[in-house]
Amino acid sequence: MFEPIEALDIYNKNVNILIGSGASADLFPTLGLQIKDVLGNWETIETLSTKYALRPEKNAALFMHYYNTCIHPVQTFSPSAIATAEGLENLDNYEVFLRTLLGFLDRRKDVNRKINIFTTNYDGCLAHAADRLLVRGTHEFVVNDGTSGFHKKHLHAKNFNTFQCQTGVFERAAYGVPQLNIIHLHGSVYWKKSGDKIEVSYKNDFKNLLSPHVINKISDLSKYLTTEGGVTDEIPLVKLTHNQMERFWYEYNKLPIVNPTKWKFHETVFEEHYYQMLRLLSYELERPNSILITFGFSFADEHILKLVQRSLSNAKLQTFVCAYSQRGAQKMRDEFGAWRNVKVIGPPEGADLNFANFNKHVLSLSPQAYVPGDAH
Repeated sequence: MFEPIEALDIYNKNVNILIGSGASADLFPTLGLQIKDVLGNWETIETLSTKYALRPEKNAALFMHYYNTCIHPVQTFSPSAIATAEGLENLDNYEVFLRTLLGFLDRRKDVNRKINIFTTNYDGCLAHAADRLLVRGTHEFVVNDGTSGFHKKHLHAKNFNTFQCQTGVFERAAYGVPQLNIIHLHGSVYWKKSGDKIEVSYKNDFKNLLSPHVINKISDLSKYLTTEGGVTDEIPLVKLTHNQMERFWYEYNKLPIVNPTKWKFHETVFEEHYYQMLRLLSYELERPNSILITFGFSFADEHILKLVQRSLSNAKLQTFVCAYSQRGAQKMRDEFGAWRNVKVIGPPEGADLNFANFNKHVLSLSPQAYVPGDAH
């Protein structure tokens, strides 16, 4: 059975959510590939790039595939253009998730009513889902993405410490407006460097870094990496010129996202913000009566893994690690077995802890009992 996180146990505490690529898995590809190495282990962009560290042509082709398959679709994403039922349901699940968090905040009595949503995803699904709720007008809340400004919005870490308060006509009472802080740890496609600042704009008018000729060159590679049954030793070779590789890396290194092999940004201004946000996460987890809930997150980023493990020395921090599969749940139990204030939640036999099941059975104001054979 799925184990629900009881709303009464957490709604009045300092709630922090950490979500990863699994939350957007039906909209965008993840770093995982469909091929295995000689030992039968699944390959990822990270593992292949490590093997290609001294093979510049292979590494460049791999990252061209990664950009064209994983990053560019995020850059050009528009909710109105979602073409699959799975994609539409994925965005709907983001809305359900946000409505649950707002339900927690509605029950909270203090003035500063906020929940921090830390994400390693560089997509805008959280912002898009929040915008849909605001347009619908069914919930009164504020989305704080850390920006300030008017025509140009710039990102500042200090902005996550602000919140809105409403007063009556005679200012005799104060009401804290429910607030969701959306904190991108690994960057966002909507960021760009502006001098020594980070400018944020939610436009999606991005051009592909790759020419049609180069996209055609890597097509066989992309097909092989995303088709189950392949092995590492038989990955097709892509012939690239020195100029093609140089031009690609020049543009790729400008992207405001973490490099998935070193978990670092290329630009210093983004790297500095990354560490500021890690400090913010650490600070929030060290506060008394704090809650951390993770979903769709594999803890592949060693910085975040070690930070969370250090924070668990705070006996008043309760952590719920939600794993997609039973195998993933066991891996998380092995990783966090030394701490009593961690509960790993996995799926029952024959089910997955996908976003729909997470919303329905785990994090909900009214969790539903799981029935084996349910469509989800």
